[in-house]
Amino acid sequence: MISTIALFWALCVVCLVNMARYFSSLRALLIVLRGCDPLLYQYVDGGGFFTAHGQPGKQVRLVRYIWLQRYRDHHDEEFIRRCERVRGQFILTSALCGLIMVSAIALAIWH
Repeated sequence: MISTIALFWALCVVCLVNMARYFSSLRALLIVLRGCDPLLYQYVDGGGFFTAHGQPGKQVRLVRYIWLQRYRDHHDEEFIRRCERVRGQFILTSALCGLIMVSAIALAIWH
């Protein structure tokens, strides 16, 4: 029989891998954004997005922009595709993090 703790840690590893994919896709999206829409790039703090001095308010703007699918009216097809990918990975990673939280609570109750 499969150990529940081993299954939990495997789920954690899968979540971490998906988080790495999400951040990598987000970085690629910002690179494309810098070339196709410099004004939006500045609006979401593209240059300081992954730095310690980044502005969280502007970073949330990008998340909200992608979550509400405002990119659908954009003129660049590659930017739209990358936004779709980032949105899908964000949903997947959020669901996995939620599943890990529920699993951790269930393990704490079970054991």
